[in-house]
Amino acid sequence: MLFHETSLEGVYLIEPEQLTDNRGFFARAFCRNLFKERGLEDNFQQWSISNNVHTGTIRGMHFQNLPFAESKMIQCIQGSVYDVVVDIRKGSKTYKQWESFQLSGDNHYMLYIPPGYAHGFQTLQPNSTLYYHMSGIYDPTVQNGARYDDPAFNIQWKYKDPVISERDAHLVPWSDDYALHL
Repeated sequence: MLFHETSLEGVYLIEPEQLTDNRGFFARAFCRNLFKERGLEDNFQQWSISNNVHTGTIRGMHFQNLPFAESKMIQCIQGSVYDVVVDIRKGSKTYKQWESFQLSGDNHYMLYIPPGYAHGFQTLQPNSTLYYHMSGIYDPTVQNGARYDDPAFNIQWKYKDPVISERDAHLVPWSDDYALHL
């Protein structure tokens, strides 16, 4: 597994090292020792799957409030997504900055996101499916989010007029009061 640092502290783009032959390839998707060596979360409590029927669908920008902030590891196993991470750590040198990544069923990349970041994605193909590993158990009472189109972040999405959930459509504008103090 190759761990590529990003412009956001603690966020890694992980590239599986593929062993290929005439049958296809084999690659490790997770290795507890490699995560421990880097001080990354290695005890994921919940795994979830997200399937998205339409191109242009946005899910996000989601996070959990303290003290329930969680680490996530995300992989697109079918289709393709434009994945976005925003730093919401109050006082961070990259506070409110974002970075994007293309995850796909073809490149097999994974994205590791520690606590203190909002996460979302937009589908680039129909029937895109993501596999999530989370360090915490989902709790609707501590979930939170920022609008995907919030001017505080100015995220440059690939498609205009996205398909979004009712919940995401009603998120309030970003306020520094929502920032996480880690």
